[in-house]
Amino acid sequence: MSSLVVERVSKTWRGAKGLSVEAIRDASLRVSSGEFVAILGPSGCGKSTLLELCAGLERVSGGFISIDGEEVRNPNPKAVMVFQEHSLFPWLDVESNVGFGLKMRGTRNPNQVKEILERVKLVKFARHYPHQLSGGMKQRVAIARALVGSPEFMLMDEPFAALDFQTRVLMQQFLLEVWAGFKSTILFVTHQIDEAVLLADRVVVMSAAPGRVLEEIAIALPRPRSMTDPQFNAYRVRLTSHMEREVMHGAEVQ
Repeated sequence: MSSLVVERVSKTWRGAKGLSVEAIRDASLRVSSGEFVAILGPSGCGKSTLLELCAGLERVSGGFISIDGEEVRNPNPKAVMVFQEHSLFPWLDVESNVGFGLKMRGTRNPNQVKEILERVKLVKFARHYPHQLSGGMKQRVAIARALVGSPEFMLMDEPFAALDFQTRVLMQQFLLEVWAGFKSTILFVTHQIDEAVLLADRVVVMSAAPGRVLEEIAIALPRPRSMTDPQFNAYRVRLTSHMEREVMHGAEVQ
């Protein structure tokens, strides 16, 4: 079984005038094959930094991260990131954007790209350019681009944060369909409590900076989930208590 392991990881940035800024302190977690795990915490707690470390985009300052037992030191094809901004190339159409990574690696297969477009229901938009798409459609393309290489892990950094409520709801449903259909393993950063409970098998709660893992909460609710369910609200209350405490703690430290 594949797994992503974060073991006592710390990350310190070199700040202005040589001062050090500690972003993450002694954080540990494990994500197993097929899981959907959300990372929740106040702004500035190191959620995005932790994702970048898992993707191999940054090096840890202490501890280690491994994928399938192999330490992450550089970008790993088994794990791809989906960012808050879709980062599509405006001069390429949807099909070319989705297949761009494969083309750069010299492994592009037109049938492979077409299959992904079909599975995520983007075929009729294959010749559209990013400026012709809505915000939600652009994120669908970004997710398709991540999926085309068949990664074991999708690392998602607040991918729906810039979307309006209606589009966000639709994209959350789309992501759950992708997760079920592709058997992906997802590590999903969010600051939205409802989103974390709605989507995840487990919610990892991080402290105010420097980020530490405070608690891991298993969401024992059947799918599909409803935000109006009394049991859903129980998780909302529990997580809100964590978030309020950490937000106030962060304000005191500043």
